[in-house]
Amino acid sequence: MNEEGKVTSGSIEIAHTQLAKEVGVDRRVVDATTKTIISDELLSTIFKNVHSIPFLRDVAPALGLGVIIIIPEDAAHIGILAEVAGLISKHNVSIRQAVSDDPYLTDNPRLTIITDHKVPGDLVDDILNLSSVKGVSIY
Repeated sequence: MNEEGKVTSGSIEIAHTQLAKEVGVDRRVVDATTKTIISDELLSTIFKNVHSIPFLRDVAPALGLGVIIIIPEDAAHIGILAEVAGLISKHNVSIRQAVSDDPYLTDNPRLTIITDHKVPGDLVDDILNLSSVKGVSIY
């Protein structure tokens, strides 16, 4: 979001009508929401500084990269990323990207790791043996 209350991605403005259509509300709802955000110092600071990133999950297979999606037992548990990254490293697999959903902002948080090549089965087995991990998906 910019200073004028326009929703942006980088320097590209996203029309309030398009955003309203996407979320299924009237444009005036988006207008009012952006005015509320701009008028609140904390919200304004947050929304002016949140950035989108290229998330490689869906394109990784086309690029020959591996995808590991971790379902945690307790996403607020400390050290899940460190445990999983340690196992990946022990298998001589390089991490290209790691994206962790915030357990306080997401209902079903996941840890998504993009690797430099397809994930070997024994690595999946090792990850599943971690007490902090409930499940694993790969592709």
